[in-house]
Amino acid sequence: MSKIAKATLGGGCFWCLEAVYQEAEGIEAVVSGYAGGDTPNPSYRQVCSGTTGHAEVVQVTHDPDVLSYHDLLEIFFTIHNPTTKDREGADVGPQYRSIILYHDETQRETAEAVIEELDANVFEDPIVTEVEPLTAFYEAEEKHQDYYKNNPSLPYCQSVITPKVRKLRQKHADKLG
Repeated sequence: MSKIAKATLGGGCFWCLEAVYQEAEGIEAVVSGYAGGDTPNPSYRQVCSGTTGHAEVVQVTHDPDVLSYHDLLEIFFTIHNPTTKDREGADVGPQYRSIILYHDETQRETAEAVIEELDANVFEDPIVTEVEPLTAFYEAEEKHQDYYKNNPSLPYCQSVITPKVRKLRQKHADKLG
């Protein structure tokens, strides 16, 4: 039986991260939700207000023997800009911040090492991704789950999500299912 692990990541709109991780090998599930704030059981409307402290995140359940946490982070840093605070493209506000919510100390150490490596060798501007312990994850409303799969022809999906999926396929073809 394979091992199962979870990772919780935010890098802009959760629809984008969800669509990308659903294509990766070793992924058991990707759930869009909210984390990193103080409001219990927030709604999408509350999170979008920017007042809950939560970020839009995905919780990725994966087989670490197939796709390691390090691999998940490589994908994460490829598909969003971790050098802009509280924004990803046209999405602006603290709910769109770049954040890694670690589940254990090994994840924290891995995240910090990956950031240090990328900061020194890949990005011109400093990485502003927050690295914090996961205290709670709240699943987003059903209409936000599988959003790209259910709405591929919508303008937002075509103009924002499709290029991220394309970038994943180009840069991480070896990690696709």
